[in-house]
Amino acid sequence: MRLARSTLTRALTGAACVAASLVPASPGAASQERDDTAERARSWSLDAPGGSRDRVGAELALTASGGLTLTVRHGRTTVLRPSALGIRTAETDFTGGLRYEGRRDRRIHETYTTTTGNRTRHTADATESVFTFGKRGRELRVTLRISSDGVAYRYALPGSGTVTVLGEASEYAVPGTADAYLLPYDNGRQDYESVHRHTTAAAAQAGDYGYPSLFRVGSSWLLIGEAGLDSSYGGSRLTLGAGQDRFRLTLPDPAEVASAPFATPWRTMVVGDLATVTGSDLTTDLAAPSKVADTSWIKPGRAAWSWWSDGQSPGSLDQQKKFVDFAAREGWEYVLVDSGWSNDWMPELAAYAEEKGVGIWLWVRWQTIDARSELDRLLPLWKSWGVAGLKIDFMESDGQDRMRWYDAVYRASAENRLMLNFHGGTIPRGQQRTWPQLMSVEAVRGAEGTRPRPGRQPFPAAHYTTLPFTRKLIGPMDFTPVTFTGVRPTSDAAELALSVVYESGVQHLADSVESYEARPLARRFLRAVPTVWDDTRLVDGAPGDRAVLAREADGEWFLGAITSGRARTLDEPLRLLGTGSWLMDLYTDAPGGGLAVETRTVTAASRLTVDVPVNGGFAARICPAAPGRADCGS
Repeated sequence: MRLARSTLTRALTGAACVAASLVPASPGAASQERDDTAERARSWSLDAPGGSRDRVGAELALTASGGLTLTVRHGRTTVLRPSALGIRTAETDFTGGLRYEGRRDRRIHETYTTTTGNRTRHTADATESVFTFGKRGRELRVTLRISSDGVAYRYALPGSGTVTVLGEASEYAVPGTADAYLLPYDNGRQDYESVHRHTTAAAAQAGDYGYPSLFRVGSSWLLIGEAGLDSSYGGSRLTLGAGQDRFRLTLPDPAEVASAPFATPWRTMVVGDLATVTGSDLTTDLAAPSKVADTSWIKPGRAAWSWWSDGQSPGSLDQQKKFVDFAAREGWEYVLVDSGWSNDWMPELAAYAEEKGVGIWLWVRWQTIDARSELDRLLPLWKSWGVAGLKIDFMESDGQDRMRWYDAVYRASAENRLMLNFHGGTIPRGQQRTWPQLMSVEAVRGAEGTRPRPGRQPFPAAHYTTLPFTRKLIGPMDFTPVTFTGVRPTSDAAELALSVVYESGVQHLADSVESYEARPLARRFLRAVPTVWDDTRLVDGAPGDRAVLAREADGEWFLGAITSGRARTLDEPLRLLGTGSWLMDLYTDAPGGGLAVETRTVTAASRLTVDVPVNGGFAARICPAAPGRADCGS
């Protein structure tokens, strides 16, 4: 039987015929319900840990009609007006008529590690309250978690048996004056490869929007998303109806079917100033802990990729050996062999690459492994060849069936020690914590769309400078950057900077061997830039205009700066540096074209001033100064 099959028939049958065996709220609870609406109305205020005047706070309210609303604030700014909460099952409509039953509070403080991300060591510090509400002998639990960087909630249904969810009342009433950066959702492809629209919440077009959605309310920022998704639910999206003033959560299927006890994914709101939102770990904080005990085989790195420059090259063993040779010379860890490779020569290529210290990734269409028998047969075979990871493509669905398939692939790939990169599919929702072999996910309008073709137009430059504050904030992003010969708006230095700005556990550097060999300064920087980071800081930024990020690895800092629009002078602080003197290798656009590099001595008190051209930027490597050291090296 196939892993991915529609559950619609089963779900609707369950809605009509299967009772969700939920535990009664309390003995006699149904008989205790009253019509006195004054006793129904109640509210609870919650605040993030700490005493900052700009801390995050929320208010959960039970209305006079027994419905739930949530309000979120950042300091004195209301970033989310009262917004409905609730869930509808085949048995009970928990969107109204609720009665408060009790509350349980706890403080959360945990540390954990990931293999990818803005950092690999994380600390989650939050307060959590579980509110219990009853209706006609059934029980709904709403878990509300608040931390210094945001608010999240989810619904839980205790008991046993089958639960059929027919929909949620969940909505987001963002103030109409808020700036909005919204991703139109393609209901046909469901691959998150649109370009963001910059508008206001009030002026946004009616339609569906994918996560994450970014809003600026005054000086505060709000990033709406989802976390903790697994096969028990489908991946949701936001819908703005014509004439409506709030974004409503939409499920991908007519019904989501799960076994009780059951909890939905988290509905997340990252809240704070732009630096807080950019550096937030809220998505992974809320994800399930790692299911992989031994992660020693999981090794992020840089990869050469021939398909972008020559779509026929994956069918040639000789061409793939050429890219292996290049990766070995440059110290890149991997080569990705895309669609067209052959069983006849792939074992030979894997052995050839292993001799040179290079790993091989294979492209696979998801239908090739959509059955349990196929996973059990093919993954061990590919592993026996010496393959390091799989790029799996064309899933194009957020439905619950596809989530079941994802979970099966996560388990099977962990068993066979194969890393993963998903293309043509959904966004990460914290799975990079639960399944640390997940190195990257596309879910972005990336450099595949910049391959040289007659009549092709470059992406809007603002697309590049919006992604660091939207898609990139929820997990690794396989943009496949640093393509100097593409149809692009970016300057050479800005294109080089993408290797820092766009984090990915496996960074596919997509141009040809000849293109990189013609640019020795680019090769010098790419030999040094890592894909695993100890820390990440926003130095400067404004979505759609500029992004300057600093990432730390092994005591060195790497800076990436990109802009869209006019030429300008960037003037950036370096206070993130530690004490003492540092050397900075600064890569900029040369006046006559191409790249230039210079080395400066800097300290934490220095400012970095760089003139950049239209759609320009810079890249930098900063290392501790030492006697006799002239630069950071090559």
